[in-house]
Amino acid sequence: MPLEALVFDVDGTLAETEEWHRHAFNAAFDAAGLGWHWDQALYAKLLEVTGGKERIRYDVARRGAVIDDATVARLHADKTARYVASVEAGAITLRPGVARLLHEARAAGLRLAIATTTSPENVSALLRTTLGADTAGLFECIGAGDMVAAKKPAPDIYRLVLDRMGLAPDRCVALEDTPNGLQAALGAGIATVVTTSLYGGTAGFEDAVLVVDGLGEANAPCRVLRGAALDGPALQVSDLRRALQAAS
Repeated sequence: MPLEALVFDVDGTLAETEEWHRHAFNAAFDAAGLGWHWDQALYAKLLEVTGGKERIRYDVARRGAVIDDATVARLHADKTARYVASVEAGAITLRPGVARLLHEARAAGLRLAIATTTSPENVSALLRTTLGADTAGLFECIGAGDMVAAKKPAPDIYRLVLDRMGLAPDRCVALEDTPNGLQAALGAGIATVVTTSLYGGTAGFEDAVLVVDGLGEANAPCRVLRGAALDGPALQVSDLRRALQAAS
């Protein structure tokens, strides 16, 4: 099947955002007087739970505490506002090779989409500050946040994107960075390339069609961890076409 579209995750895939999310959670907890602190080791475990509000609820239960849904929503809204402020201040940049691949894909006639569990506000802020005010139009469809009831590793967000774009899964490649994201894309029938990240780890990617340590640039090559060699120092559209063929 010919490749028609690329579907990108956001956190860890487009940008190394998770440390900024962690700082924003901690600041929200401090402002609420909770005295909670998520260090890197704890946050790595909490990331196995998909979704910010879900992560808060999981930690509340782990602590044996009781917080109602309205308080969870307020904490998450405060956290989101703090994260967006960091993004808009220019604290977060795209991972190397992301902007290059996006523009190469569009030049090659591919359609682009996003499938993420982060909030729409987070996605909009990241795209606007890293790609420019008009570049949200790069993506034909942005599936984000609570648009579906079941978050990754459930395939619902990918199925939503496929449905809205009228795309068959075997004409797409997803780009992810975590085992949960990989399982979500595979559950929707989409061949998946994994680009490993700070919090995503390097295990649990046996079913990915290709695993690389980044997307790479001409002067900063990426490394293939699993799968076929690339056509050059960086992941290109030709590599993604070949990955889709290998998965079929």
